[in-house]
Amino acid sequence: MKRSILVVLASAALVPLGACGAEGAPAAARPSKAAASASPSTSASTVAEATPTTTKRTVTRTRKIPFRTRKVNDAALAKGATKVRTRGAAGLKTLTYEVTLTNGVETDRKLIRTVVTKRAVTRVVAVGTKRARRCDPNYTGACVPIASDVDCAGGSGDGPGYVAGPVRVVGSDIYDLDRDGDGIACDT
Repeated sequence: MKRSILVVLASAALVPLGACGAEGAPAAARPSKAAASASPSTSASTVAEATPTTTKRTVTRTRKIPFRTRKVNDAALAKGATKVRTRGAAGLKTLTYEVTLTNGVETDRKLIRTVVTKRAVTRVVAVGTKRARRCDPNYTGACVPIASDVDCAGGSGDGPGYVAGPVRVVGSDIYDLDRDGDGIACDT
């Protein structure tokens, strides 16, 4: 009897060591189903991460359109003088892009459409071309030219400059046009 107990004890001692195979082994000695399935899914997720995910989006942006300036000649303005006739205004355009993202990072951008939302207004600047008359500031009512000598038009003077009267003397009568001293020159 001692011998049969020993055999039973010996065989019981072998069971935890896995001597009877995987079927007879206790749960701790057997590989779990979770551990067995973890190995293939880990390699599958590595493969999934290695494959890039590509997505496409439509993106819209607006941009300013700068206005242009156009110059026009104006005979009513003194030569070299400028005057803004029309104020310029920037326009707007809407740009639509197709953006390709690979793993969340932009890898490509293609312009699909451009639409002018608001047209730019051209600024118009008038530039004077009128020759400035050089008139003596001592007289008003008519332009008395600045010259070496000025006489009343239609009179007996020999010029070289002439003025058609009447002309009011507001300063010094440097050309002696007001012969009767009443402040009005070339009145006869």
